[in-house]
Amino acid sequence: MPEIEWEEPYCGEGNNCFRLGTDMEGNGFIAVRGEEDRYLVDSREALQQLIRDIKAGKADHLL
Repeated sequence: MPEIEWEEPYCGEGNNCFRLGTDMEGNGFIAVRGEEDRYLVDSREALQQLIRDIKAGKADHLL
């Protein structure tokens, strides 16, 4: 398992809390708070683009 440096949880409404993290190799990670052993990983750039797209409303159809 890579050594991940997790940021403080980001919590939206209710108990929906997510954590973002990085490792020494430049990978980015997203996990649900409390389940950091079950994460999504991709390049840091890919996850940054995912977050930008979500902020731009490109995932609003999923709501």
